[in-house]
Amino acid sequence: MNIKNISANIGKALLVNALFMLISVIISAINGFDSGFTPLLISFLITTIVGGFPHIFSRGSSQDSIQDGYITIVLAWLLSFIFGMLPYVLWGGEFTIMNAWFESVSGYTTTGSTILTDIEALPHSLLFWRSSTHFIGGLGVIVFLLLILPDSSSFKFKLSNLELSSIAKDGYRYKSSKTVKVIISIYLGLTVAESLCLWIAGMSSFDAINHAMSTVATGGFSTRNLSIMHYDSVAIDIIIMVFMVLASMHFGIIFAIFAQKSLRPLTNPVTKYYLGVILVLSLMVTASLMHTGGHGGFGEALLEGSFQTISFISTTGFGQSDTAMWPALATALLIFASIHCGCAGSTTGGIKSDRMLIAGKGLTAEFRRKLSPYSVFKVRLGNTVIEDEDISSVFLFIVLYIILIFTTFVAVMMCGVELGEAFSGTVSSIGNVGPGIGELGTMGNFASQPEPAKFIYTIAMFMGRLEIFPVLIVLSLMFKRNR
Repeated sequence: MNIKNISANIGKALLVNALFMLISVIISAINGFDSGFTPLLISFLITTIVGGFPHIFSRGSSQDSIQDGYITIVLAWLLSFIFGMLPYVLWGGEFTIMNAWFESVSGYTTTGSTILTDIEALPHSLLFWRSSTHFIGGLGVIVFLLLILPDSSSFKFKLSNLELSSIAKDGYRYKSSKTVKVIISIYLGLTVAESLCLWIAGMSSFDAINHAMSTVATGGFSTRNLSIMHYDSVAIDIIIMVFMVLASMHFGIIFAIFAQKSLRPLTNPVTKYYLGVILVLSLMVTASLMHTGGHGGFGEALLEGSFQTISFISTTGFGQSDTAMWPALATALLIFASIHCGCAGSTTGGIKSDRMLIAGKGLTAEFRRKLSPYSVFKVRLGNTVIEDEDISSVFLFIVLYIILIFTTFVAVMMCGVELGEAFSGTVSSIGNVGPGIGELGTMGNFASQPEPAKFIYTIAMFMGRLEIFPVLIVLSLMFKRNR
């Protein structure tokens, strides 16, 4: 294990966090040195010193192992959580140590759950920092790290392979440096485009930028207590819906659309499947709302149903209506959306559409083999043949995901959380969705949850964001080393 190089690389990731803290300090100064100035300035100085310290002893090298890559990923995230909570702790208010940790982890993992009961009490600078944790976490601390490592570094190539989901790589047919440029260009492009659209639709420039950062990161932190419902604007609802869908699609597909100046990339099997699931779930939720009444006419029910379906399946978690008042069927469909989620190669969490589609095709092929044992059936996504090893990996991930849901659910219930809230909170945390049901719904928060349960939720968020395997691998490396 190359401790010096690991420390230097993690230090670079912390310096990225320090940069956004500095931007938040500047915003505080622009707003008359609001109450977030001192906490953010102190946090910036501490993070800069700690992030820069390892470079005194090591400039890093390319002699790093795959194990070093996994350790770098996990520690970069964990230390970002810790230093990211400093502005909250120093500011005070509702931010106890546990609440600050929860808000920080929720931000970086782009989960979007909150412990705040009065979001609008925060100064502009702290609200921007809160959205910045989404922005950083959406791309991944490691992607920012890849930007500042030399292009020739073999460690950069290893990290890009570890950070990107294994099922997302097919959409990036480039070397690691090109892949990072594709991700960054789409990410920034969507953020700028949505900011402008929301500003034109009537949001203030500050709110527009913050909501764009949250949307493209599929995070869901809002600057308003009532989230998107605060604006009561159909135009804003539709703009956010469009960008939630785009942000939850494979960034390689979006890049191909602009590069080819054609919508042909949308014929990708996974994309078609994902958009089809959104359409079906939206119509089912709308029908459920119409059946129970109280949601206006068809148009209003369709808008509410579609917005919340997209919000949950994209793991953004914005609230356009109070889902705590929704019928059981509509709520159940939202929970399913929270497990299913968006596409690999995007900023979403959950099992992801790619795995769901491959698993479905794999089961169909297996049934056909049982009926015709001497025939050969290959699983295909378009013109691509999915190997049996890849199908097995998909099923293994789904099994691990279900196990993680079950163990987290039981652990949360042992903390005294009611069954429905424990399940929805667990699914929401592991899928990095944000809202659940009941008190944890779109207009609720996690403030009343027991502190042990909050900590368990943050572990689930972390495991879900890193897609389980990197965390398990690092734990196994630590166990072997101790043994």
